[in-house]
Amino acid sequence: MKIPVEALTELVSRVLARHGLGEGSAEVVARTIVAAERDGSRSHGLLRVAGYLSSLDCGWVDGRAIPVLRESGPGTLEVDAGNGFAQGALAQAAPTMRAMARRVGCAVMTMRNSHHFAALWPDIEPFAADGLVALTMVNTRSRIVMWGGTRKVLGTNPMAFACPREVRPPIVWDQASSIMSQGEVLVVSAAKGQLPDKVGVDAQGQPTVDPDAVLQGGALLPFGGVKGGSLAFMIEILTAVMGGARFGFEDESGSIPGALTSNAGQFLLLIDPQRFGSASFLERVERLVAHLQGGGTTRLPGDLRYQRRQAAERDGVEVAPAMHEYLETEAGR
Repeated sequence: MKIPVEALTELVSRVLARHGLGEGSAEVVARTIVAAERDGSRSHGLLRVAGYLSSLDCGWVDGRAIPVLRESGPGTLEVDAGNGFAQGALAQAAPTMRAMARRVGCAVMTMRNSHHFAALWPDIEPFAADGLVALTMVNTRSRIVMWGGTRKVLGTNPMAFACPREVRPPIVWDQASSIMSQGEVLVVSAAKGQLPDKVGVDAQGQPTVDPDAVLQGGALLPFGGVKGGSLAFMIEILTAVMGGARFGFEDESGSIPGALTSNAGQFLLLIDPQRFGSASFLERVERLVAHLQGGGTTRLPGDLRYQRRQAAERDGVEVAPAMHEYLETEAGR
């Protein structure tokens, strides 16, 4: 079935609110979930609704959390999300971050005590649409082994980057530090499929293509070998060490029935390119893109998402009847 974007957002928001998420946060989180489904990032779309609800229902996430914001310097903002979802806290921090970036040229936000269970690109695409360069990253519960280790210490630790363009939507990429994200493994598991080789190991540390063996006591591997591990380490430093969030190995969700989200941290950097003496920033971005395309590049990061978005906004978001029935039931309708 195909459901209009706004109607689906209202339905998901109603589901989240019925399970204890505050009204304002429910709409923000719902828009993030539906944006992923709308744009074809289904590993972070409706598939994850059950995880949000489970984490709320068991009390692991505070649905009524009130974020606390503190400007610790001319261009720095500390956010304590109060054990709530990161999207609600970011929505409150965004106006301050925009103002800081315009005022001093750049702004840095660290967030702790938050649960980020969504794709990262919806967090930063709006900033790039306003002409700002944006970089964000989050740490997660321990899920990967790296640098010759035999025990999980760091998470899949994703990061995303967004760059504005002149007349086209921003160039935005979003990637995990692991070969596949946790959400992608969940999609394969739900479809009863198999993983590609060299994506993960089982609980005994042996290579496996069984997604459930990875999810149930196993581990993922970093992309690019030691290089992906290096990025995961950098993200842990910026989020957990500098931001004061929990380390991935300190997250307790694995020991709490129903807790599927990670209580961790987020780092966000915004840069106003016009403050760095490059009035032709957008022109130079287009020149770079033109040379990439001249070199054979046919698709830029985000292009496929924008194509799917255009179709979904015109025709509606494709939703399986079983998923629609599940949402309607959870919404109490």
